[in-house]
Amino acid sequence: MKDLKNLNRVLLKLSGEALAGEKKTGFDEATVLGVAQQVKEVVDSGVQVAIVIGGGNFWRGRTSENMERTKADQIGMLATVMNCIYVSDMFRHVGMKTKVYTPFTCGSFTHLFSKDDAVASLEEGYVTFFAGGIGHPYFSTDTATALRAIEIEADAILLAKAIDGVYDSDPMINKDAKKYDQISLDEVLAQKLGVIDLTATIMCLENKMPLVIFGLNEENSIVNTMNGKFNGTFVTVD
Repeated sequence: MKDLKNLNRVLLKLSGEALAGEKKTGFDEATVLGVAQQVKEVVDSGVQVAIVIGGGNFWRGRTSENMERTKADQIGMLATVMNCIYVSDMFRHVGMKTKVYTPFTCGSFTHLFSKDDAVASLEEGYVTFFAGGIGHPYFSTDTATALRAIEIEADAILLAKAIDGVYDSDPMINKDAKKYDQISLDEVLAQKLGVIDLTATIMCLENKMPLVIFGLNEENSIVNTMNGKFNGTFVTVD
């Protein structure tokens, strides 16, 4: 893993549920503005930032066995579009330039994804949001995160989660769970730790895309991580 302080382009994955704060649904404006202020500090330092947001604050898969998986996944894609439009507007409120890209047409709401256009926007100082997953069912936002990070040639994926790193078991269940400071993707696969889904894990492994996992709810966690004051887990690909 290269020194975090020397990263030039990152893809930040945000949990939709984390952005909902204690409400667990919808948006918590104070939480989103806090994230926006941190990302602005990172962007102002010269780092190019792309963002993927999950949809769990609105939708978490099928709500009924009577619902077809394809339709449920399409609703989830639209949830991520709503999240990105809202969060990008909060980013604009604190002084950043943003663009939202989707893999399908959303009228004038978003831009149709193109690698060349997205990279050009990053180089022009825009925070680029990748919404709508990859545009197809059966693929999670983890997979969209890995794919977009590889496409834009990011230096690393930053995963801002509710849990502050990778553990050998669920720390919400096992109070003696061991936290890893560093672990390889090969070890993640061997131990079935489920850091990201299997498809995304294989993509990161094959394309040597490292991950940095930390707790979003820790104070100033995004800025601290980018400055090397890191309390999470490095997931290496070497």
